Amino acid sequence: MLLNQALIRFPARLFMLSLAGLLSACAGVDPARRLQQADALATAVRWQRHSVQAGDFALTVYRPASMAATTLTVYLEGDGLAWLSATAVSPDPTPVHPVALQLALRHPHGAVAYLARPCQFQGPTLPAACRSALWTDARYGPEVIDSMNGALDQLMRHAGARRLVLVGYSGGGAVAALLAARRADVALLLTVAANLDTVEWARLQHLSPLAASFNPADHAARLARVPQQHWVGAGDDVVPPAVLAAYAARFPAAARPPVTVVAGFGHACCWQAHWTDMVTPFLPPGE
Repeated sequence: MLLNQALIRFPARLFMLSLAGLLSACAGVDPARRLQQADALATAVRWQRHSVQAGDFALTVYRPASMAATTLTVYLEGDGLAWLSATAVSPDPTPVHPVALQLALRHPHGAVAYLARPCQFQGPTLPAACRSALWTDARYGPEVIDSMNGALDQLMRHAGARRLVLVGYSGGGAVAALLAARRADVALLLTVAANLDTVEWARLQHLSPLAASFNPADHAARLARVPQQHWVGAGDDVVPPAVLAAYAARFPAAARPPVTVVAGFGHACCWQAHWTDMVTPFLPPGE
């Protein structure tokens, strides 16, 4: 594992989309408003919203009009608004700040799509299949992973792709790792602020274990064959760097995935502003 304790720093050049500030200031907790703001972000760069039926869920996808290529990069959203408080479950998990979408919109080159989690971005009323367990205890459970996996298959067929690059933010990184562990076509796994050892994460945060979910760290033997790069903010108090260190420690010494701790970054800040420079060196050339 490359756990960069020296902490990397990026230049101060900012190139965030102008609507990102509007999203942060105005989205609020109304699900319809959150959907409208995500639509506005996507429309600003001529992306379109689509729906992919996978299992019991119609998953929301944002993508450019054209995405044909041999390699498809798919960004997976985080857990979203899972809780309103320490004791109150959110009635709708649509993220107020869809960081993975903002990263996807800054993807530097190649075929790309954004895939939301089950029950996110569904509008004012959730479908009957949406139970709160799907964004709480079972957020990384079989029902969720099976649905996301089916959606990836459909996106790949649409793009004519043979290889996948999976990019996951926060809990979306845990989902991405679980998907990479079961698929044979993942050429690269990238995560940002991801709770890749959910047992260690729950222990450090004094949370109840996610008993109905898979733990990505338990799949280290399968993931050892997948090229990986993981980033975490030095100031992240949601997913501390120790969670990534625990995940990497589950791998054989010769196969530990690199984890880079980024100085000055937290859980949601400031990945978007520097994303193109961060991700470009890791992507397959010309894809």
